[in-house]
Amino acid sequence: MDIQMLIPLIAFAMTYVLMIALPKVRHWVAAVSAALFIIWGVVSAALWGGADGGVAHALKSAAGAINWNVLMMLFGTMGTVYFFIESKMPDVMAEKLLRAAPNTMWVVVLLSLFSGFISAFMDNVATVLMIAPIGLAVAKQLKISPVDMLICISVSSNLQGAATLVGDTTSIMLGGAAGMNFMDFFFFQGRMSIFWAVELGALATVPIIMFIFRKQRQKVHITVSSKVEDVVPSLLLTLNIVLLIVASFLPNMPETINGIICMAIFAVTALYSLIRNKGFSGIAASFREIDYRTLLLLASLFIIIRGVANAGVLDLVAEKMVLLGGGNLFVIYSIIVWLSVLLSAFIDNIPYVATMLPVVAVIAAQMGVAPYVLYFGLLTGATLGGNITPIGASANIAAIGILRKNGYEVQNKQFFRIGLPFTLAAVLTGYLYIWFVWA
Repeated sequence: MDIQMLIPLIAFAMTYVLMIALPKVRHWVAAVSAALFIIWGVVSAALWGGADGGVAHALKSAAGAINWNVLMMLFGTMGTVYFFIESKMPDVMAEKLLRAAPNTMWVVVLLSLFSGFISAFMDNVATVLMIAPIGLAVAKQLKISPVDMLICISVSSNLQGAATLVGDTTSIMLGGAAGMNFMDFFFFQGRMSIFWAVELGALATVPIIMFIFRKQRQKVHITVSSKVEDVVPSLLLTLNIVLLIVASFLPNMPETINGIICMAIFAVTALYSLIRNKGFSGIAASFREIDYRTLLLLASLFIIIRGVANAGVLDLVAEKMVLLGGGNLFVIYSIIVWLSVLLSAFIDNIPYVATMLPVVAVIAAQMGVAPYVLYFGLLTGATLGGNITPIGASANIAAIGILRKNGYEVQNKQFFRIGLPFTLAAVLTGYLYIWFVWA
C-alpha cells in the first residue's frame, strides 16, 4: 500500500474514531477532516484527479463530491417541517395514535411501522423530519424520554428506504444500474422483487422493538385534545411526497430533481406563511430551526468518502472480495452482503453503493450469472448496515440532531442497544429471502 492510499486511509479511520468519541462536536471533526482531504488533494493531484492539481481544482472537485441533492432535500424538508409542527398536526396525530395503542410499547411499534411505510415513498431523512415531531409529542404526553423512540423511528425509516425506487438515493442508483422502474421493485422478471425482502425484514424487527420496550406497559391516557391550526403545511408535505413519486416516472430529470422539489415546496410554504401572517416572523423562525450542524456534517462526510474512494481504498476492498469468494456465487453474495453491512456502519452508503455497483456487474459477468442477486444483496447490506451506528445513515444523524435540539444527548451505547439487534434481524431475513428467490 503506497502513501497515496495510506494517508487518506489513516485520516479516514481517525475521523470516524473521533466522531464516535466526541459526538457533541462530530460536525467540526468531519469539517476539519474534509479540509485536510482538500489540502492533501492540493499536494497529491491523484486524489482529486487531474495532473495539474492546484487549490482551485481541489476545491472544485471537493464541491463535486458533495451530494447536493441530499443536502437540498434535507434543507427544504427541515424548513417545511417547521411549519408542519407549528400547525399542531403532529400533536393531533400523536393523540390519535395514543388512542389506538393499548400501551406505550405498541405506540413505539406503530410509530416505527408508520415511519417505515412513509419512508418507502420518500427520502429517509425527510421521513424522520416528519415523524420525529410526532414521536416527541407522544413522549411528552407519556412523560418519558423520547430517545429510544426516535432511534426506533430513524432505523425503521432507514430500513424501508430500500423498498421502492423513490425511497432512497441508493435505490435510485440501483434502478439506473439494473434498468428497473418503480414497479420493478415490487415484481421483476416474474418474481417478487426487493420490496418484499425489505418488508419481511421490517416484520422481523417488530419482536426486537417489543422486547426492548417490554417493560413499557403503562396505559395511555389522553387528557387534552389538540386541534390543527392550519392544514396547508400538511397538504404541502403530502404534495412533496406525490411530486417525488411522479418525478421518478419522468424521463431525463436532473440529478437534483428531488432536492429541487423539496426546496420548491419549502419556498411555497414560506410564501404562504408570509401572506397568512403578514410578516417574516414565521420564515425567520423556520430558518433558525434548520439544523446547520447536520448539514455541515453530511457535506463533510461526502468529501471525505470521495477522497477515500479516489485514493483507491474502496477498489482495493472490492478486489479482495473477489479473491475471497473463490468463484462461488453464494460465498461472494455473502461477502457482499455482510461486508456492506460492516462498511456502511461507518461510511455513507451513497458513495459506497455508487462504487460497488459497477464492481458487482463485473463480478456477475465474469461468473456468467445475472447480477440481480448481487445487486439486491449489495443494496440490502449497504442500506441496513447504516443502522448499527449513529453516523452510519443520514436518517440516524438527522434523528440525533433533532434530539439534541430538544435537549437530549444520545449516548453511543443507547444507539447500539437498538441498532445492532435491529440490523441483524432485518439483514438476516432479507439475506435469506434474496438468496432463495433470486440465486
